[in-house]
Amino acid sequence: MAKDLILESTTLWDYPTQNYGDKPHGNNKYNGVTPAFVLWNLLHRYTKEGDLVVDPMCGSGTTIDVAKELRREVIGYDINVTRPEIIKNDSRKIPLADNSVDFVFIDSPYSDNINYSDNKECIGKISCEKTEFYDELEKTASEISRILKPGKVMGWVIADQWIKKKFTPVGFLLWPRLEKYFEAMDIICLTRHNQTSNTGVWHDRARKYNFYLRGFKYLFIMKKK
Repeated sequence: MAKDLILESTTLWDYPTQNYGDKPHGNNKYNGVTPAFVLWNLLHRYTKEGDLVVDPMCGSGTTIDVAKELRREVIGYDINVTRPEIIKNDSRKIPLADNSVDFVFIDSPYSDNINYSDNKECIGKISCEKTEFYDELEKTASEISRILKPGKVMGWVIADQWIKKKFTPVGFLLWPRLEKYFEAMDIICLTRHNQTSNTGVWHDRARKYNFYLRGFKYLFIMKKK
């Protein structure tokens, strides 16, 4: 395979180091950790001090750390609790009132290729090759829409899958589900630097087995209808 067919993504917001300041944000060893600077950008653009920010799949708590640093109120939920500030809860039923939240951020599983938790109810236990995966994520999308105030914004991070010589366009398959509840504002390509695929071994495999190195995630920015 020709060398020039191994493409690198370009982006509006590159993933920086997990710590953009002098304080830690989340845990960079956590599977699927969200880069802090992505949240920093979103909260500066779409919230103000005192606004309520919710993350229904909080992971290692990056959203909590960034929101507190920017003086936003914040609630972080996760089916797998990793620290005391996170409330154990399934994203498909968020225990908040209708129209009560100013901003929602979610960095969801994009298949069953990463072990996010040992909880059998975790959406990350479902393959993105199954319709059930998108059905369950749509339940979360419906809840996000319910709790958001009218006209407020949410950011959803998702990635595609290429495994066992099969490509699944997860972002494209999720998108029409989200459009039922939200109006599109922007789609950002988030490149992932320092990831394991950015090595000579993976470059050689890409040439040998004829696939592209997937070095990005989507960030869907959408407004409640």
